[in-house]
Amino acid sequence: MDAPTLFHATPVFPRGFRCASRNVGLKPTARDLTLFASDVDAAAAAVFTRNHFPGAPIVLGRETIRGGVLRAVIANSKVSNVATGARGVENARRMASAAASELGTSADKVLVSSTGVIGVQLPIEKIEAGVVGMSAELQGNPMVGAEGIMTTDTHPKALSAAVGNATITWVAKGSGMIEPNMATMLSYIFTDAAFDAATLDRLLRAAVAPSFNMLSVDTDTSTSDTCAILANGLAGAVDEQEFLRVLVAGCTRMTEILARDGEGAEHLLRVKVTGAVDGREAHIVAKSIVNSPLVKTMVHGADPNVGRLLMAVGKCFDCTIRPTSTDAWINGFQVVANGERLTFDDAVVRETLSREVVDIAVSLGVGQGEATAYGCDFTKGYIEENAAYYSS
Repeated sequence: MDAPTLFHATPVFPRGFRCASRNVGLKPTARDLTLFASDVDAAAAAVFTRNHFPGAPIVLGRETIRGGVLRAVIANSKVSNVATGARGVENARRMASAAASELGTSADKVLVSSTGVIGVQLPIEKIEAGVVGMSAELQGNPMVGAEGIMTTDTHPKALSAAVGNATITWVAKGSGMIEPNMATMLSYIFTDAAFDAATLDRLLRAAVAPSFNMLSVDTDTSTSDTCAILANGLAGAVDEQEFLRVLVAGCTRMTEILARDGEGAEHLLRVKVTGAVDGREAHIVAKSIVNSPLVKTMVHGADPNVGRLLMAVGKCFDCTIRPTSTDAWINGFQVVANGERLTFDDAVVRETLSREVVDIAVSLGVGQGEATAYGCDFTKGYIEENAAYYSS
């Protein structure tokens, strides 16, 4: 789980970006409000949840991002502002206006996010009062901003990397209710590279597809998922292909960090499927394996039950699956050949399953399609966390 050398040992913001976070009374003591700000207007793009019950911030965010320009992101934890009707949307607008007033910009340049319990009206007065003075606290440590958006996360999450003379920084949260569809939990990407909004939108979607959209903790698509990218251009132009390469690498690394911090998780689970008819079918099979409760519990119990892998592949009814051409590996040890369980050293494979990272590979042998999905094991901790989440 050591960070690749591509990423800075300590995350930093690109030039012109800063953040602040505070406790404003939504939580008893922990930070619960974060403000990310650019010194100048930034080109911006975003993707959002496809859930049919989007939160009020999503409704407003889809409107805001059409302008293609952002100056700030304001996000609160504890209360998600979902299933709150017209009043919720108005509270989201008030939240944007409060941040805009504090920063001396306009509300249409502020993206709003909320995360936490569903069905509770946002205590907007606490946020409006709490944001006052935050501009004076803006500073350059992304981890400070990450702390304010945590819900059941066990630690704040931020990364940064260089691209030529520019920097890309990722800040994210997410532990449960995670299976993104064209978005991810809450994830904000900041760069001082110069790109227009249309190019950013194309690059963001290209980066999200193999990374955040291949992440699943529990198969549940959140009502609040947001992934946004802001580029203020202060570092000037950079090579687009190199930028995309680093952007994909950072999104993939953050995906692994989020998966490992899944509620109650003890293992990062990576599933690579090759030899599918096409990428779409590889995607389906990889997600089927990483989402299977039986595979998840197999990993948690360090039990190399090959039948569970074959079951998860075989239930993909709309895919081309030929048992006689299907092979599988657990942490590099082949356990299936041509659809049949091999004789392998059970104790050795069990030992590898006890490690923090578990890699499962499946070759379908029917084409060139491939995909990798990211998830985690399923433990008692997940049940305990969610059995009492509403009151936590």
